Amino acid sequence: MPDPTATKPVDKSIARGVLAEAHDDYIILAIPDSDYRIKLLINEPVTTPLSHRIAGAIHGQARRIDLIKSGGLFVEPIEGRPRRVQGRIVATDISNGTVTINAGPPIVLRTYKGQSPADFQVGQLVTTGVEPGSTFSPVI
Repeated sequence: MPDPTATKPVDKSIARGVLAEAHDDYIILAIPDSDYRIKLLINEPVTTPLSHRIAGAIHGQARRIDLIKSGGLFVEPIEGRPRRVQGRIVATDISNGTVTINAGPPIVLRTYKGQSPADFQVGQLVTTGVEPGSTFSPVI
């Protein structure tokens, strides 16, 4: 019999924040305990009320992903669409061609042409540019 007090593993690809703004085609996701206000495209209307917590996956297209030896976790710019992310790889998905980077909020990025998730290992520190068009998919 399973232990009823056991907790589910945390999904490392889910970003948690507050819905700061909602528009027809994008939202502004405010990340708690930071100044981040990330603009993300949406494929369907978000039903979460403004100023309430929201969770979902941030997806984007990486430019070339580079390994680095030191540095912090960040998304640039602090306000607007993600243009550059730096952080630790927390997951790779070869079948979907993605790496998940903890850059403050986790961001799932499709790898750049000529690169594969198999080129990277969980725990590596990386930096990359991000193409325009990052999206947010809420989880329910």
